[in-house]
Amino acid sequence: MSELQVLVLAIVQGLTEFLPISSSGHLILAPHLFGFADQGLAFDVAVHLGSLSAVLAYFRQDVWRIGLAWFGALVPGKGQNTDSRLGWAIIIGTLPVVVAGLLLKSLVEGELRAPWVIALTTVVFGLLLGLADWRAKRERDIGQITLRDALFIGSSQILALVPGTSRSGITMTTGLWLGLTRAAASRFSFLLSIPTILASSALVTLDLLKAGAPVDWAALGLGVVLSGIAAYLAIAVFLKHIERIGMWPFVVYRLLLGVFIVAVVY
Repeated sequence: MSELQVLVLAIVQGLTEFLPISSSGHLILAPHLFGFADQGLAFDVAVHLGSLSAVLAYFRQDVWRIGLAWFGALVPGKGQNTDSRLGWAIIIGTLPVVVAGLLLKSLVEGELRAPWVIALTTVVFGLLLGLADWRAKRERDIGQITLRDALFIGSSQILALVPGTSRSGITMTTGLWLGLTRAAASRFSFLLSIPTILASSALVTLDLLKAGAPVDWAALGLGVVLSGIAAYLAIAVFLKHIERIGMWPFVVYRLLLGVFIVAVVY
């Protein structure tokens, strides 16, 4: 991989992993705009590791607090509190997509990666995000998420197995429909991404080990660093401004992106 390819793909992946705008919709354009060859499984793992490190770094206090509360609640005689319930919500929310990912892996990596599918899902689920932001009540905080809410939000991640849907976008959409504030829906989406990215990266790593392909460690290291920095900045800026600006700037962006994909690829 060239330095330009590493730079572009890592930064694009980092910026789009957590914003509700579809990373697949951007990455599919790279070969057409820059003439890049396929980056390979190893680089995919690297940039996802960078994204994972970013969300863990940003939410390090939340993760530590939730983890302590969850393990503490397992002790006999200890009751549940808001943090331990949130820990259970993250676990419950992760299970559906893990099961679906294992069952649908070949389909997702094959037919559903067609550019027209990505363009269509980018537009359709962008409009759904806008509708949710417009019509939802947006009254509940993250501490009010129930296990039922977590199951609904987690199950919606199955739709994100279809490229172009955007995992963050569909989970935020579902959270908004359930009455969460923009900030609460976003924070839970980001927290839910931690075990989801871990599971998907583990799956890709198994494929990588089976393939036994040579590894460009310098490119991988640079990919981890660049995607991690980009993802951290994306999370920080997004959470700082989302309650004020709302989801519609991202909806409009997705509509334009969908049209651009069709124009460039076809």
